[in-house]
This record gives sequence, structure tokens and C-alpha cells, in this order.
Amino acid sequence: MTALLETRGVWQRFGGLVANSDVSISVGRGEIVGLIGPNGAGKSTLFNLIAGVLPPTQGSILFDGEDVTHMPAAERCQRGVGRTFQVVKSFETMTVIDNVIVGALVRNTVMREARRKAHEVLEFTGLAARADVLASDLVPAEKRRLEVARALATEPKLLLLDEVLTGLTPTEAQTGVALVRKVRDAGITVLMVEHVMEIVMPLVDRAIVLDLGKVLVEGKPADVVRDPKVISAYLGDRHAQRA
Repeated sequence: MTALLETRGVWQRFGGLVANSDVSISVGRGEIVGLIGPNGAGKSTLFNLIAGVLPPTQGSILFDGEDVTHMPAAERCQRGVGRTFQVVKSFETMTVIDNVIVGALVRNTVMREARRKAHEVLEFTGLAARADVLASDLVPAEKRRLEVARALATEPKLLLLDEVLTGLTPTEAQTGVALVRKVRDAGITVLMVEHVMEIVMPLVDRAIVLDLGKVLVEGKPADVVRDPKVISAYLGDRHAQRA
């Protein structure tokens, strides 16, 4: 499987704090990869480096065969990197459809085409019936889905999902899981940061565990949850007994 995304020896320092330490990962085309780890493990920082929010202190990032290490976020979006945010960033005073049109305008400069694309994405994400509702009137699960819809409207090759299943009821989370699978089935590669282990592990093809800014272990979910290093760093005794 050819890699769509690679980070090579990536470091990120904020003064004396090392958020990412020599992180080398790859995500193959068509994979769903989970990036997991305890709070403060460096997951969100790595996401921001991949999305282009800031350049790494050291190391390089390759996307679709191109070195994008110093490319700003808007250009990476043009290249095909879409993302959601851990703290939902919808435009509250705009309707659902207008929120998604903002994403669609990345690829479609003609408003009629952008609107058509936005409607298509709302159908795909199950938000079509809410198109004319203000974003501020959505329930939390719908706001998470709106984040995904807006990112999908940019027509990404890689979708970065930042805790889209966090804070949902079990039923809402299962709907979210079905949507992530549907995204992959549409030919889009997914890298997701997630905390809800019971939900994310059956969903991902591979899991990469970060701890204290470093890659602790990576592999198939069934192997990762049984790894003693992962159990002690993150999963705790409850998982150790179950594995």
C-alpha cells in the first residue's frame, strides 16, 4: 500500500516543552488509522503539523508524494488535506448549508456549483433535512457531523478527524462510526484522533499510540490493546484484564 501521508522524524518544541519527539508515521491510501494516547501525548500538536497550522521544529511531512513541510494550511487544503476541529468551529449565525458552502468554495468558485456540492455532502452526511437551520440550533452530535460535512466539501484525499466521536451517546457514536466507514468507502483516507477506545478500536485498520510526544507502539488494534506498554500508559487495568 502506497503512503498518502508520511511524517519523517518530526519534532515540535514550544520553548522547553517537547510536544512531538522524532515522530515518524505513515498512512496508506484507503486506510482508517487511529491516533490515540493519553491527554498531553502530542496528538493534537501532530494533527496541527499535518494540517499545516504550524511547521515542525525539525523533520519533514510528505503528502501525496510532495514535501509539504512548510506549506501553509490553505495550500494543504487545496492539495487535499481536510480536517475537523476538536472544539467545533461552525459559523453559528449561518445556516447549515452556508457552513458547508464555505468548504465547497475551496474547489468550486462558482456559487451555484458550490451550493450543489454542499447539498450533495449534506445528503451524504445525513444532514440534508437540517440544511436551512442555523448552526447554533443544532444538537452537539449534529454539530460534529457539520464539521465533517464542511471538511468533506473541500473534496479531501485525506480527512483528519479530531475527536468527532467524543461526547456522543452510544447511538450517536455508532452513527458516527457508520459515517466514517462511508467516508472511507467513498475513497477518502482517514486519520482520526479519538479517546473512546471501545468505539475507535473496531473501526480503525491500524492504531498508532503516542505517549509523551513519541510513538509508543503501532499495529493492528487487537495487538495494540494487548501491548503491555499501551496498557500501562493509557488503557489501564480494566483493558488489561479484558484483553
